[in-house]
Amino acid sequence: MLEGFSIGFSNALTVQCVLIVFAGVALGIIFGATPGISTSMGIALLLPMTYNLKIIPSMGLLLGLYIGGVSGGLITAILLNIPGTPGSIATTFDGHPMARRGEAGKALGIGILYSFFGGMISLLILFTASPLLAKIALKFSAVEYFSITLLSFALIASLSGKSLVKGMISAIMGIVLTTVGMSPIDGAFRYTFGFHALDGGLNLLPVLVGVYAVTEVLGIAEYDTPMVRPEKYKLKGFGVSLPEFKQQFVNLIRSALIGTGIGILPGVGANISNILSYTAAKNQSKHPEKFGTGIIDGVVASETANNAVSGGALIPMLTMGIPGDAGTALLLAALTIQGIQPGPLLFTKNADLIYTIFAFLIIANVLMIFSEYYGMRIFLKMLQIPKHVLMPVILVICCVEAFSVNNRIFDVWSILAIALLAYGLSKFRYPLAPFVLGFVLGNMFETNLRRALMYTDGNFFAFFTYPIATAGMLIFVAVIIFTVKKQIKARNEEIKAANGGKPCTTNIAP
Repeated sequence: MLEGFSIGFSNALTVQCVLIVFAGVALGIIFGATPGISTSMGIALLLPMTYNLKIIPSMGLLLGLYIGGVSGGLITAILLNIPGTPGSIATTFDGHPMARRGEAGKALGIGILYSFFGGMISLLILFTASPLLAKIALKFSAVEYFSITLLSFALIASLSGKSLVKGMISAIMGIVLTTVGMSPIDGAFRYTFGFHALDGGLNLLPVLVGVYAVTEVLGIAEYDTPMVRPEKYKLKGFGVSLPEFKQQFVNLIRSALIGTGIGILPGVGANISNILSYTAAKNQSKHPEKFGTGIIDGVVASETANNAVSGGALIPMLTMGIPGDAGTALLLAALTIQGIQPGPLLFTKNADLIYTIFAFLIIANVLMIFSEYYGMRIFLKMLQIPKHVLMPVILVICCVEAFSVNNRIFDVWSILAIALLAYGLSKFRYPLAPFVLGFVLGNMFETNLRRALMYTDGNFFAFFTYPIATAGMLIFVAVIIFTVKKQIKARNEEIKAANGGKPCTTNIAP
């Protein structure tokens, strides 16, 4: 491992690569700090720009943006009471009350410092766990991969808001779009309707840009929200004393483990981890009544957990080719575009690239804490760009990038068509994350299912002779049942509250 890190840092610590990672981190912080513009949107915008770069600098740019974007949301969460990303929702609970009483600098310093700690702890777990999991995954057959993909869909659907049905429909729509074009097994053309531009199927890039960039532009343009002035702050150190650091040590470790664990689960992400970590910190506190009034415990829990997700989410992506969240789905696309197939063989065939990625992640975390601390005023100035200027520029960039990939207007129309579909889904409260991850995992799902059926002579019940596959499918069924019961209970409680406390006589399906 030491030899691998030596090679990785020798590849990453060039002037070009460090500058590229720094640019990615700075852009990521801006995207993460800008309410309504997600980190995924930033990666989608920069993805076509990596086509003319070699694999190492392109991954440095995207990984820097990924790390910076996760942490950037704390700036607006604390100063504006508006989370820049869903992962910073819990940061507003105590961060903004601290800012209102004149401790904005302390809240920002603690948020920046513990973002760094959370990211580094999750990376330590990534470095130690990924090679071991890759060795285990090498023994997987198509049957095991099918069950893992199926389990991923269950986890996506179970966290798709109030309606399991809508989450499943959204994921299925994403899977259906992957069936357009040539079949991965027998090469048959499907659903092209004689239109040869669809022979190769829908490209991943137009789908990602359409959902994460153009759809967000349409959503932002729909509402005209007034500009909010940030709270005044003064940064002097990181605002945490040695006794406070010792006091928060257990909170730090617990939150980092929660964030990493949530990151490993496909389709969950930072928007869940920060709430769970905040709740765990409150439940374990001797003074839970102080949470929400402006104490550092809440900021530490939220920012440690949401940044720890980044390392955890990369574990299934690198070892099995299954993205842990939307950001890693885009990183998966970047590797695929460069001709690299993530999975267990990546650790044997491209070991140098793996350790270079590990080195980039460490460098990005170091540059993140430096950039946020010294670039705060610049980032806040960037937030003041009027939406009527920023949104059209982003839309034009999306169209130009789509055309430049294959030099065909069809990809531009694909982006707009996908964006309209995704915007329509969002208006009817269908979650978009299952749609995107369904599209990303759809090909893997179909390929492994068909290979597994060929391997068992078409006998699906033979899948249950594989212990890992059996466990995965049983967990899938258990998650679905648990989610259905949970949503039925929530619906009945809503009806009971609407009826003035009278019990509901019939169960309402989700």
